[in-house]
Parts: sequence; structure tokens; C-alpha cells
Amino acid sequence: MTLGTLLIILMVLLLLGVIPTWGYSSAWGYGPSGVVGAIMVILIILVLLGRI
Repeated sequence: MTLGTLLIILMVLLLLGVIPTWGYSSAWGYGPSGVVGAIMVILIILVLLGRI
């Protein structure tokens, strides 16, 4: 596995972890998942371009 593949797998797991489904995180809104989603999109673009 390459570094890019590992980063994408890690980011997908992080994205699933920040979904506001728990009671204490329902007031967070889409902030955490939006930030992780944006980072994941950037990483996917970098992997596809061959920069990582």
C-alpha cells in the first residue's frame, strides 16, 4: 500500500467518525465533517495528480 492509499483510508475513517450522530455532538453541525471532507477532497486530488 502506498502512502496515498493509507491517507485516503485514514481520512474516510475520520470522516465517518465526525458525523454528528451522538447526543453531545448534535450541536456541532456540519463543521467537523466539512473540514475533514475538504481535506479528503484535497488529498484525493493530490493522489490522482501523483503528488503524494
